Amino acid sequence: MTTVGLVGTGRMGSAMARALRDAGLDVILYNRTAERAAALALVLGCEVCTSPYEVAAKADIVLTMLADDDAVLATWRGPKGLIAGARAGTVLVDLSTVTPDTIRSLEAEVRATGAGILDSPVSGSVTTAQAGQLTLMVGGTAGDLEKARPALEPLAKTIVHVGPLGAGAAMKLAVNTVIFGLNEALAEGLVLAEAAGVDRSMAYDVIAASAVGAPYVDYKRAAFLEPEGTPVAFALDLAAKDLRLIAQLADSVGIKLPQVQTNASLVGAAASSLGSDQDFSAVATYLRAEGVPMA
Repeated sequence: MTTVGLVGTGRMGSAMARALRDAGLDVILYNRTAERAAALALVLGCEVCTSPYEVAAKADIVLTMLADDDAVLATWRGPKGLIAGARAGTVLVDLSTVTPDTIRSLEAEVRATGAGILDSPVSGSVTTAQAGQLTLMVGGTAGDLEKARPALEPLAKTIVHVGPLGAGAAMKLAVNTVIFGLNEALAEGLVLAEAAGVDRSMAYDVIAASAVGAPYVDYKRAAFLEPEGTPVAFALDLAAKDLRLIAQLADSVGIKLPQVQTNASLVGAAASSLGSDQDFSAVATYLRAEGVPMA
């Protein structure tokens, strides 16, 4: 049986662990906050490891789902890191949202161990992760992707090999560029309809049924209609982090993305007003209460 190591048991990581166990895979877990991994392991019947090194030493495929670039580098490198524990035939796969340069910077070290390396960031929600309905954007070699498929296919409805290492990370930032634009446009349209006297729920139904009724609009319905009673899926602080990465990538390739700057300003204002731990759909709540400050 294939053993899959999962490092990072936050919202998305925990949902992925459930999908992998539902597919019948042997799953071992590690999380920097050990109690979180232990609680999940108790539910799923998984082993908890004491370090990323131990995960890589035991698993055939290792998936990392971490908060940011610094967390990825700290987890992969060092005497107790994934690379130190990796061996020939292992494939290390990062599913985090990071810059392309971060995953590329690790390639030589990973290859020196005989292991493979992929970046495979995801598009979807906690719900779609647990249902195995994510879209995966994979960067790396075709051979490493084939080795990693036993761990990736239970998570995904679609796996796209978009190019060499780092291409997945770049594609994820491109997808998020659209999502952040849609999130703000959805918030503004909904708040405009409400202010003009249209019932919030009815307005949302019309938007969802219109030409802009993307899957995102459907699965964020509860967050926009009942923000106070809906669990946080993607916090404003993580949204701000991703927007910084998008701006950084845009700068590095020499293009201007005006809407990204607008979205970053709104997310920052909402976080300052409402708290950075609120779901990023809370931009609608911010607009209702504060409006958008003029530049």
